[in-house]
Amino acid sequence: MGAEADVAGQASSPRVDALAKTCGCERYAADETPAGCLWAGVRRAGLPHGRIAGLDVASARGLPGVVAVLTRADVPGTNRQGIVHKDQPVLCGERVRHCGDPVALVVAENREALAAGLAAIRVDFEALPGVFDPVQALSPDAPLVHSGREEGNLLAHGLMEKGDAGAALANCDVVVAGRFATPLQDHVFLEPPNGLARLLPSGLLDMVVSTQAPFRDRFEIAQALGLDPQRIRVRAPYLGGGFGGKDGATVQCLLALAALRLPGRWVKMVWSREETFLAGYKRHAAVMDIRLGAAADGRLQALDCAMHFDAGPYAHLSGEIMELGMEHAGGPYRIPHTRIEGFCAYTNNPVGGAFRGFGVVQATFALERAMDLLATRLGRTPDSLRLQNALRPGEKNAVGVAVEPGTDVAACLQAAMDHPFWTGREAWKQAAPPLTRRGVGLVAVHNAMGYGRGLPDHAAAKLELTRQGTFRLYNSVPDMGQGNAAAFVAMAAKALGQPETAFACVQPDTRVCPPAGSSSASRTTYTFGNALLRACRAMAEKLRTRAALALLCDAPDRLTLVPGGVSDPATGRTVPLSLLAGFLIRDDRIYIDQFVMPVVADPPDTGHACKLGFPHRFYSYGACLCGVEVDELTGRVRLAQCLGVVACGRVFSLAGVEQQIQGATAQGAGLTLFEDMALDQGRIRAADLSTYLIPTALDLPDIACLALPDNEPTGPMGLKGMGEVGIHGPGPAVAQALYDAIGMDVTRLPVAPEAVLSALEDENA
Repeated sequence: MGAEADVAGQASSPRVDALAKTCGCERYAADETPAGCLWAGVRRAGLPHGRIAGLDVASARGLPGVVAVLTRADVPGTNRQGIVHKDQPVLCGERVRHCGDPVALVVAENREALAAGLAAIRVDFEALPGVFDPVQALSPDAPLVHSGREEGNLLAHGLMEKGDAGAALANCDVVVAGRFATPLQDHVFLEPPNGLARLLPSGLLDMVVSTQAPFRDRFEIAQALGLDPQRIRVRAPYLGGGFGGKDGATVQCLLALAALRLPGRWVKMVWSREETFLAGYKRHAAVMDIRLGAAADGRLQALDCAMHFDAGPYAHLSGEIMELGMEHAGGPYRIPHTRIEGFCAYTNNPVGGAFRGFGVVQATFALERAMDLLATRLGRTPDSLRLQNALRPGEKNAVGVAVEPGTDVAACLQAAMDHPFWTGREAWKQAAPPLTRRGVGLVAVHNAMGYGRGLPDHAAAKLELTRQGTFRLYNSVPDMGQGNAAAFVAMAAKALGQPETAFACVQPDTRVCPPAGSSSASRTTYTFGNALLRACRAMAEKLRTRAALALLCDAPDRLTLVPGGVSDPATGRTVPLSLLAGFLIRDDRIYIDQFVMPVVADPPDTGHACKLGFPHRFYSYGACLCGVEVDELTGRVRLAQCLGVVACGRVFSLAGVEQQIQGATAQGAGLTLFEDMALDQGRIRAADLSTYLIPTALDLPDIACLALPDNEPTGPMGLKGMGEVGIHGPGPAVAQALYDAIGMDVTRLPVAPEAVLSALEDENA
């Protein structure tokens, strides 16, 4: 494992913040409950589509302890929130479009009074017909989620083409076709959406929120409530998980509204788990139709793909998620002719939003399943067909973008094929216990990094030398558990030759940190890390120059930074950093630098409807191998073996890479085998953690990881983003393994035991 050589001495190093988190000393937003704070909560619609015929809040307002009940009439500004498209109301006034829509905001002295106030609100709804399928939503007679739109329920449409897919398919020796479906998925982060807000006498709105995008939040709140964004301060402590579910407003606008009406007092809002299921964003359900063609020797020739994404009732990031799914629809393969069409439809289902994998999870499942179909038709093994068609550096991907140099997907596949899980798979299958079948699947994956072309992928970093000769690092991108804050400290420590204990890391605060984009899109460490290293280089140069004065050295470049000081190798003398800092005013001890991610210089002439985020320049690659055991009596599928291989630039922390692969793989396994919302006409039937099942440690094997040697020259210390690439493999790899075990042709996720038993019955019929 070549990566180990790159990270010798770091693999076992704990994160700098590990002790504080382990001991419970670290303060999350949910931990903050100022004395005398008010509590806020929301009355939800509870039906998927309806007109508000009457709203009676008088009884609630009269209850002891209830200090305010706010409705649409109390909302200043546009009352519209949304990251790109502003179509989601802060409070609904006339119509509700999904069960989680908010109709009234209650603020009370305590949680008991809040619960009583919410229960006392009376809402009369006139139920309206709903639409719950993204394909049916586009039919001319479908009920309209938003009236008055020329496009009806069509939120977004895109087309990406390369070559002539239609003609190429007609000339293929083999063509396979299929429809594949993936479901909604909840993030199930440990810390639910929550936060605090207070309007200060100065007019500043001070907020502490569990958020992935504090700098963007200011503009979203300002737009919705008619405020000056510069009068809003957002602090973002560590998050107890996010995975995309806190990329966009959850509690922010509601808290701000409450604080505006009740100046001077803190107002706190914490969603329950059930409310998070009801009102939180979800991974988009998708339906994908694919035709994939190849020559008789296995060379891929053409792909025709139509993807339908279920946006729910509001846009959020649905169009951008659809676009990224389209961009990845051809997988990490060499396909000369492609036609990829995307549709994103409004429905009355829960709101679709960002989720680790951001449209790529859906596309990968469909394409990898089609590859399996093709391998069967060609009489090939799935691994050899993938390896034959794997993209190589310099070749163009399915949408016409040239692959950057570096370790490629073929290397990932080959590493997986060399692993004992693969080479020993036949013996492992033969050793299956009685009434158990075993199978193994291997797939290839990729994931773009960053926002893509059209939207500056920016971060600014601030570094301060304190008077004590230590450093204060101002982190502008929230750490939702992935460890980027610890990585930034480790990077700065290495760049400046100091121990990590010499650094304090200030978590995002829009008042003291320079702006940066969100913690999302596998871009956080790459973008902010580059900005930080620029600041470190400038700081190091200044320290050497100022130290040269004290050391009477006329060649500052020969000086080196050593722990706690600057040293002259020629004389052996060292000047302490604390001494240097004492001679500098604060402005002279601070460096701020910035970085914007490079984009594709020569974009392909396609995808013109995709204004933001197309195409991407950098990708991480990987392979996923899954071994499953099928219980012939119960239909239960157990993930018994799993290997994740990744090429993600130079490995800075092997432990960090492994944690990302393991976490992403577990989340992908949940989507594949466990997580089912049992959505029924817009209502979530599995709406808590007693019915919506996620994998536990007992449901997963020890997930093996391989991080291949790689280097991205534009990355900070050679790394690329890799927070998402690991989630794509389990779905199609388990599906392929099930075909290997029992001949089951999986076309939709999750795989239920009933479907497995049905497949076994068909096999025995």
